[in-house]
This record gives sequence, C-alpha cells and structure tokens, in this order.
Amino acid sequence: MPSFFQEEHEQFRNTVRQFVTKEIAPFADEWEKAKIFPRELFKRAGELGLFSAHYPEAHGGQGGDYWFSIAKSEELPRGLSAGVSMALLVQGDMATPCISDLGTKEQIEEFLTPALRGDKVAALGVSEPNAGSDVAGIQTWAKKDGDDWIINGAKTYITNGTRADFVTLLVKTNPEAGAHGCSFFLVPTATKGFSVSKKLEKIGNHASDTAELAFEDMRVPKRYLLGEENQGFMYLMQNFQTERLIASTSCGSGLRIAIDQAIAYGRERKAFGKPIIKREYWQHKFVDLLTKLEAGQALSYKAAEAYNEEKHVKKGPISFDTVKLISMAKIYMGELSSEVIDQCLQFHGGAGYIEEYHIARAWRDQRLIRIGGGTTETMRYYVAKLLGL
Repeated sequence: MPSFFQEEHEQFRNTVRQFVTKEIAPFADEWEKAKIFPRELFKRAGELGLFSAHYPEAHGGQGGDYWFSIAKSEELPRGLSAGVSMALLVQGDMATPCISDLGTKEQIEEFLTPALRGDKVAALGVSEPNAGSDVAGIQTWAKKDGDDWIINGAKTYITNGTRADFVTLLVKTNPEAGAHGCSFFLVPTATKGFSVSKKLEKIGNHASDTAELAFEDMRVPKRYLLGEENQGFMYLMQNFQTERLIASTSCGSGLRIAIDQAIAYGRERKAFGKPIIKREYWQHKFVDLLTKLEAGQALSYKAAEAYNEEKHVKKGPISFDTVKLISMAKIYMGELSSEVIDQCLQFHGGAGYIEEYHIARAWRDQRLIRIGGGTTETMRYYVAKLLGL
C-alpha cells in the first residue's frame, strides 16, 4: 500500500472489507435480480462509520482525512455489486459533502448528521432530461415567494431517487445569469409537490434504484437554501471533484478484481490441451492490462493526495491543478475500464456471455464510468481549458 495509508486507514479498510464480504457479496445476485437492496443496508453502513469517517466530528463524523474514503471506495467492489457501491458512495461522497462545506448548524443537524448515521437516505439532484454534463443548461427553477421558494421542474438519472429522504437539489434562481444563476437547496422528499415520476430501467448497476423526479409548485422555506444564492454552480464544480475522484479509485479496485477472477478462471479452463492462461498471447495481454492499471491507480492516488492536502489539511478550495489531475484520472480509468472488462470477458469465451459469471455483470456495469459524473468528452473539454488550449 502507498505510504499515505496509515495503520488507522488499514483498520478501517478491514472493517469495510468484512462488511462487504459478509453483508453484501453473499446477496449480490439476489439484489441484482430484485433490482433493489434493503434500505437497512444504509443504516448498517452508517453504524460502521462508512459514511462518516472523513467528516468533521462536529458534523457527526470521525474527523479523518480523505484517505479513509479512498480505502472505502477500494473495498466496496468486493461486494460484486456496482449498484450497491454506487448507492453507498452517493450517500457518503456525492450528495452530502457540500452540506458539510456549506450547511448551517440547523441544516447539518437536520440532513447531514442523520445521513452519516444512515438514518436518512440522500440523493443528489443535478441531471435533467435536457441537461446532463451541460450543467449550466438546467431548467428546473425556483422563485421567491415571501419567506419561501417555489420550485418547478424535473431531474433524471437520480441514484437513490425512489427512496431518498432528501435531495441535494441544484436549480436556477436567476435564469438570465446562466451558470452563475444556480443555487442549491436541501429538499425533504415529503414536501408537497415532490414526486417520483418513474423508476428507470438501466443497462447495469441493477441493484441501485435510479429515478426521474418531478417538482410541481413545490414550496420550500428559505432556510433550506444551501450556501449563498446563485453560487450553486461553483459549489457543484467543487463537489464534482469528490464524485470523479472516488469513481476513479473505486474503478481501479474493481478492475483488479476482474483481472484476478479472469486469471483464476484461465488456470482451470483448458483448451487445446493446456490451461488457456498458459497461452503466450493472453499472458502478454494481462501483463499489458496490469501495467496500465498500475499507471492508472498511481495517477488516481496522485490526484487523491492533492485533493486531501487542499481539502483536509489546508481546509481550502480545490485548485485548478488538482481539478486537472482528477479529471485526467477519470478519463484514464474510464477508458481503461472498458478495455480491461472487455478483454476479461473475451478471455472467458462463451462463459463470459453467461450471467452465471460475474464478468457479464461487470461488463454491463462498467460502461457508466465514462458517463456518470461528467462524460469522458466533457472531462477532456475541461482539461483542455485548464491547459489553455
């Protein structure tokens, strides 16, 4: 392990590993078929500190640095359910960081602390039917009405959307200002005017629920405005870094599992008189894949080190240099995931096309890496801007 994983990180990693191998992996097939997992899993993860390890103690966390979350992200893929991993990462690393950064004492007590305990399920509401990676193009809007805000619009592709207790919601509060007219609100899903339009059927990540949400004259009090009015886009760009970084480190661990499983299969499966892993072509192929994976994980760790230094040590904003590193890591790991999983499926031959083998599920699930949290094309656009191109 790299030197930034200290003894306390490894103890936490072991806790996550035991939880994942005992309480997720044995049920992964069942939850995949059911296309949902028990809500109680959020509570159990909260009890073990999976969500709270890197949050301040004053917010209900354990006061650790971000390497705790990196360790968690690397262990969750052992559950062999990308859907469960996605849902838990949204809870602790995507829908909640900006509440810790921006929330009032009352907002933290009402939303963040219960989410870290697993008592409340959180969702992040950004993408819309006509605005995905182009966040500035969102059309859900809010207008002031006395001491309240009235919100109308829709969101889509929302993980945890069918059973969230609240949504960290990005809306337009000044439509004429474009990206600089967005604001965040914390919206309890029990609010009148909120509804789940439908649960979306996906190619992969079946065990997580993904929903389309609707808001019709939904009235929320001004105390639910998160941070400053019209600063939501800037807050989101900072929040996105967590999502993209954690996706890269989790992806790296998942790819290593897929390669290990493939090699184990290749030692047992014989063709033309000897195990297929003894074929020189495949030996060289796995050497190349593992070499690329080592490079990708090193880049992800470099990005994580920069993020942790700025966010948890210096307690400041994320610099453009760190944004560049995180974006590069997501680009690289996203592209590599498609290559690795496809080659591992090919190595399995016909067995790889059968649901009995985990590689078939992994092949479906990995495709989201190049889309979620900003498409690979959008990441390249951001990096090109940061490079002055």
